[in-house]
Amino acid sequence: MADQSTTAAQTPATSVKTVETFLTALQEQDFDTAENALAQNLVYQNVGFPTIYGRNRAIKVFRSMPKWMGFEVKIHRIAADGASVITERTDALTFGPLRVQFWVCGVFEVYEGRITLWRDYFDMLDFLKATLRGLAGVVIPSLRTSL
Repeated sequence: MADQSTTAAQTPATSVKTVETFLTALQEQDFDTAENALAQNLVYQNVGFPTIYGRNRAIKVFRSMPKWMGFEVKIHRIAADGASVITERTDALTFGPLRVQFWVCGVFEVYEGRITLWRDYFDMLDFLKATLRGLAGVVIPSLRTSL
């Protein structure tokens, strides 16, 4: 049985590229490209929330979001060790004029060019503070955050 941690075509650089392509596609609402970066047996976890199993279910969640909702990402650090990729980033979720921007650490596993695991960790208190900052920014536009 072949070792899944490495294949002839998969290097840490290609694993990083897969993750970057995926996150950029989500940001641009290019769900076809995002879907292509995910393995059929994807496990998607936002720690503290229910786990989503399977590419089809995850993409269904993303495609079902109204157009006025948005996602932005700024990757501060990204590193890979074979199939494992870790990101330190700032994510921003937008809901019309409300912008919630918060720090996230993400772990990805990439096999044969597709993401099989996507696990994000973030601090709920930080998320709550970001929501309050976002609400203040709705009322006072000069307080709005940007990436």
